[in-house]
Amino acid sequence: MTKSELIERLAITAGTLNKKEAELVVNTIFDSIGEALIDGGRVEIRGFGSFSIRQRDGREARNPKSGDIVKIPPKKTPFFKTGKELRERVNALAV
Repeated sequence: MTKSELIERLAITAGTLNKKEAELVVNTIFDSIGEALIDGGRVEIRGFGSFSIRQRDGREARNPKSGDIVKIPPKKTPFFKTGKELRERVNALAV
């Protein structure tokens, strides 16, 4: 599902929202999650999952084209952990 499909589905499901209003809602949610992560926080949506930041250590890698060793600096990456309810719903469909 793409972001535009999510907006369309929200507009249809809510019934009282047009696509512009649904787009504002979706963008506000995504922006809020992003801002919380940037501030170093954690976002938990019960039954769905949680978003957090993970610190990745620096490492050495090899450039596959030239074979040279390249240093990759430490960095922070967003991480999503599925909630129990979502995981069970997905596994129930996998049968």
